Amino acid sequence: MHLLSASCVCALLIAALLPSRVSGLETVIGLYGETLEIPCNNGAIKAEDVLITKWKYDKGEGLPGDLLVKQKNQNVSISATDEYKGRVSMAANSSLLLSAAKLADQRTFTCMVVTGADITEYPVNVVIYKMPASLEISDKADELEIGRLTELGTCVAQEANPAVNITWSKNNKLLVADGKGVSIQASVLVDPVTGLSTTSSILEYSAEKEDTDAKFTCSTQHIVGAELVSSPVTFTITYSTENIVLQAIAQDPLVEGDNVTLKCVADGNPAPTSFNFHLKGELVKVENADTYTITNVSRDTTGEYKCSLIDNPTLEASEDITVNYLDINLNPSGNIIKSAGEALDLTFQIDASGESKVSWTKDNVKLDKEPKFTKLTYLDSGRYECKVTMGLLSRKASFELLVEGAPVIRQLSKQRGEDGQHKVLICEAEGSPKPAVSWSINGTSPEESPYINGKITHKITVVPSANLTVSCTVTNEFGMDTKAINVSSYQLEDSDQTKLVVGVVVGLLVATMVIGLAYWVYMKKSKQGSWKTGEKENGSSEEEKKLEEKVEENSQKAEV
Repeated sequence: MHLLSASCVCALLIAALLPSRVSGLETVIGLYGETLEIPCNNGAIKAEDVLITKWKYDKGEGLPGDLLVKQKNQNVSISATDEYKGRVSMAANSSLLLSAAKLADQRTFTCMVVTGADITEYPVNVVIYKMPASLEISDKADELEIGRLTELGTCVAQEANPAVNITWSKNNKLLVADGKGVSIQASVLVDPVTGLSTTSSILEYSAEKEDTDAKFTCSTQHIVGAELVSSPVTFTITYSTENIVLQAIAQDPLVEGDNVTLKCVADGNPAPTSFNFHLKGELVKVENADTYTITNVSRDTTGEYKCSLIDNPTLEASEDITVNYLDINLNPSGNIIKSAGEALDLTFQIDASGESKVSWTKDNVKLDKEPKFTKLTYLDSGRYECKVTMGLLSRKASFELLVEGAPVIRQLSKQRGEDGQHKVLICEAEGSPKPAVSWSINGTSPEESPYINGKITHKITVVPSANLTVSCTVTNEFGMDTKAINVSSYQLEDSDQTKLVVGVVVGLLVATMVIGLAYWVYMKKSKQGSWKTGEKENGSSEEEKKLEEKVEENSQKAEV
């Protein structure tokens, strides 16, 4: 126990004899376990005017308890002997510092200030708050059943003051008790030693199918501090199967020789593990699996398939399976050899599970329609290919056609060379195999065109010195053909042209003389008539003029 100095005791006795004034009650909030500062007079009295400062507290039933006292210009004297021993001190501004605040400190503390002629008391009410130590969901249900009110879990907020209120949320949306699908029961337990409150909230919930993967949380908002939210929890939602679906799993398109897997999907949770598969009149039971595989399917596999629950056969699903197939038959095919002029009958058949499209090509060039061969020509030779498509399926067939026959000369012609001194002979023929070309004379600059579609053209250049007959002969293993053409020399052609010019000139001269003689006779007769009739010669002047022009024109032609 601390001993007070004589002067301090004297001062206190004097203060006890003086009348005291009490200011209004102030409230201070402290946090549990931390140091609390309780103010004294808040600067209402100047520090130099204060003689004595004393702190005391209300012990209950009107009994005060001393804590400490400080006389001017002296150290603080601690007088606390009970639960506040070692927990109180005074700040420089005369505030009371109370360490390790606890709920028992929720009472009135009074600061008494003695001045020269007055004593004033400043009571302060202390309130201690504490946030929950943690917030968690315990006693979680293993699963939730649709339509059944089930205890989902318990949310616990431990050691708080005052006791907190707990709310529940699903996917961040507040749940409100409605007495049907949502029920919330809360309780508070107070620790008899610390006085702290632990709040428990039990949520009962009737799940829905949409609650699969839903996140449930609980939260609380204390008077001090931020909102406290628990970690989210999810639950398995159980419900009976209401719908099933049959799936056919296979590559697209499904063709003969492939496998197809039937899968029965049920919406129950937990999902059924055994099913009946109806395979076109055959019933197959599958345990601990939801699939059945049909291997090496054929076009006969096409049809309707079903699956159902073993424990509820009336609940079933169906699926149609179509096996795609595309068969084509081209006859004849491969290598075909025919003679020119013959006919070729093609037979093309399609057997398909759906609508198909057909296209033809010859030597990789697209044809407008299917080829027809009523009378074969060498031009018909080539590789023909047919392509049939049905969706992603396609088939091809082809044949190589070779048209053979004895060669035929289609045209034998001649033309003047570019220098005017030569003649070019041209022999055009067709046949298959490729015909050999020969001439009856030796020419120069032989030229042969490429052999295409059974056709070939051969050229030679000659300088004939006399008229002659030249023949072209084409041959192959099937026969031969020959044609001849007359070729004259350029000297003979020039002599013939000279004779022709002379003949024309002589003819023109003779014609001029005849016309002149006729004119003379006409004029003579015309004058005799004039004398007899007394007409003027001028009467026929126009006719005379026309005759003179005609004679002059013929004379000019003769000169040429």
